[in-house]
Amino acid sequence: MPTLAVYPGSFDPLTNGHVDIITRGARLFDRIIVAMLVNAEKAPLFSVDERVEIARAVFKAHPKVEVDTFGGLLVDYVERRQAQVIVRGLRAVSDFEFEFQMALMNQRLNAKIETVFMMPAEQYTYISSRLIKEVFSLGGRVHGLVPELVEERLREKVSTTRTR
Repeated sequence: MPTLAVYPGSFDPLTNGHVDIITRGARLFDRIIVAMLVNAEKAPLFSVDERVEIARAVFKAHPKVEVDTFGGLLVDYVERRQAQVIVRGLRAVSDFEFEFQMALMNQRLNAKIETVFMMPAEQYTYISSRLIKEVFSLGGRVHGLVPELVEERLREKVSTTRTR
């Protein structure tokens, strides 16, 4: 049976750390779904539709990568998609406690689903979407930390915000 993995997150915005894990995950698993969390309580920089469009464009040449959205419990989504694995990224020791707790809870909710932790390439270990947004909003360079399309879209967001 082919192994289907789900890599969940907000991806607001998609970083090169995410891209690294997704690309490597596509080599490990038969297919990987990049699952964008729909969370009405958060005020993201990019809408869900924009994030999906960006991710699909970034991975258009990767037939093993699918982009989708989900709400509610992750394990329910994973089961609906008939996936067997949840992929989570670990950048630093500080990520471990939260991710460990989530993996144990997901295992309790559905013991058939495994969680696999992956570390991004060393040059991306300090990158987070929150940090990218903060640095960019303050005029800092994020070139090489996000896909070129994301950098373009960030510039568009900033110029649109400034013209209002």
